[in-house]
Amino acid sequence: MTEPHVYEVFAIKYAAMPDRQPWMNFIGIDPHEAGIGLDFYVWLIQGGGRTWVVDIGYDKAVADRRGRSIIRNPVDGLKLMGVDAAEVEDVIITHLHWDHVGNVGLFPKARIHVQDREMQYVTGRYMQYPAFRNAYELDHVLEMVRAVYGDRTVFHDGDEELAPGLSVHHIGGHTMGLQSVRVWTRRGWVVLASDASHLYPNMELSRPFPIVFHVGEMLEGHKKLRRLASSGDHVIPGHDPDVMRRYPAPRPDLEGIVVRLDVEPVA
Repeated sequence: MTEPHVYEVFAIKYAAMPDRQPWMNFIGIDPHEAGIGLDFYVWLIQGGGRTWVVDIGYDKAVADRRGRSIIRNPVDGLKLMGVDAAEVEDVIITHLHWDHVGNVGLFPKARIHVQDREMQYVTGRYMQYPAFRNAYELDHVLEMVRAVYGDRTVFHDGDEELAPGLSVHHIGGHTMGLQSVRVWTRRGWVVLASDASHLYPNMELSRPFPIVFHVGEMLEGHKKLRRLASSGDHVIPGHDPDVMRRYPAPRPDLEGIVVRLDVEPVA
């Protein structure tokens, strides 16, 4: 067996939605509980002589159209880490919702890793229904179709190793083809859950997020995340502001912008 590479892993914040009611984050709520805001991240993985970007966020045009804020384009966040989006060779897309795949054109050299079932989902029968298609942008879907025709797409069917110590794992639930990313680090197996668990309480309390394709798959997916990770502390939710509080910045000037996930939590 090939020894896994040891990777460094970073979460880069590019947007925030601080004001959310509990019903926006959980199925089954206590009307007295407080809401939890969302932060929006892309993730950077470096090791074994390669750079991997996980998800690529949205841009200002989409933010304006949807009435959302944006702090910086994700490519500018990557630039703060010394990564030029135009030179990135591998992008892993966990799913094709509007806030995860909005900047494909800014990664012209990248191979785009996606699950078979996600492309099937966004081009198939379920997109008849506004309840499912509202979380997608047609232009993003068309750009991904162009990437397929341009030989830029790498399809994965379930769980697959991409490099020693780096693998993708089909979870489903939130969307038909949602995948999470497992990474070997100095502290063990870290799992970037993405939207398999938006917030820590979604997984820790088995309280599903309400934007969902299949609730049962979502709950079973939480169990799979725990099996893949070295511990519960090694699972990184996709939108929880606590990620920025629990992990340290890689350097002082990046406080509040980037945190390092391959080291032990500080809180």
